Amino acid sequence: MKDTIIISILVIFSTLATYAFINNHLPKAGYSFGSSQGYNFNKPTTTVHLPKILFEVSGLTDIDDHTLACVQDEDGIVFIYDWQKKEIKKQIKFGEAGDYEGITKIGKSIYILRSDGKLFEIDHFELDRFKVIEYDTGIPIKNSEGLAYDAANNCLLIAGKSKVKSDEYQDKKAVFAFQLATKKLEGKPVYIFSKEDNKEFLRKHKGDLSNNDMDLDLKIHPSGIAVHPITGKLFVLSSKDNLIYIFNQKNDIESIQSLDEKIHPQPEGITFMDNGDMFISNEGKEGRPSLLFYDYKNQ
Repeated sequence: MKDTIIISILVIFSTLATYAFINNHLPKAGYSFGSSQGYNFNKPTTTVHLPKILFEVSGLTDIDDHTLACVQDEDGIVFIYDWQKKEIKKQIKFGEAGDYEGITKIGKSIYILRSDGKLFEIDHFELDRFKVIEYDTGIPIKNSEGLAYDAANNCLLIAGKSKVKSDEYQDKKAVFAFQLATKKLEGKPVYIFSKEDNKEFLRKHKGDLSNNDMDLDLKIHPSGIAVHPITGKLFVLSSKDNLIYIFNQKNDIESIQSLDEKIHPQPEGITFMDNGDMFISNEGKEGRPSLLFYDYKNQ
């Protein structure tokens, strides 16, 4: 009996020690490395619960100051959503059922990204007689998830959730540019995400944490991207890890911010208004899909 009690006590202490070790070596929700770039990611200004039809909302883009366009990853439909009135204003069917992951607006066109890298352009989307144009990008990525408009370079940016199929960029993830003037994909990526760069950035910013001995090995699994309209920096959602990365135009990491799972259960879409205000959308996962609005506090 005595031996059983001793063994039980040892097991309890071992469990508590393991728990303490794990908690001292994993990031907590709310930590940040580098500047938050004018946003408090875990304190949205406004939270909107989206309708159930957008349960698997996978991307969004701004149309005007009160309207967004959303896509969900099962149907070839663009949903025009008034976030202030909290209602779907219009549905635009552009294709068959598929795995649609990204969306962005340029002028009178909306572009949608399918996970296999194929692009769909809805020309004059505001008209009943719109035209759908398809582009086979040939991107060397098995699973593409993020789509953004880079106005400064007149191109679409396509981010890969899976690694680049290339010996030159082996074991790396990347963002490629689809030039709008030629409707062709550039051969080399414009952003490259590597584990080595992440580690180097974290080594420089360990002082931002209370535990300077924390050994972090953060990865990046792009689920949504957007270019900031004022700073030109690339914001990258990593849904699997509940992180957001911010890169400057030289491909340097400037910030890594954690996203609280209670607020961001599955962040998949991100877009900016012209004044820098930001939206992030979350798939439903265990609850309702949500849309989070953030005021931009220019630093």
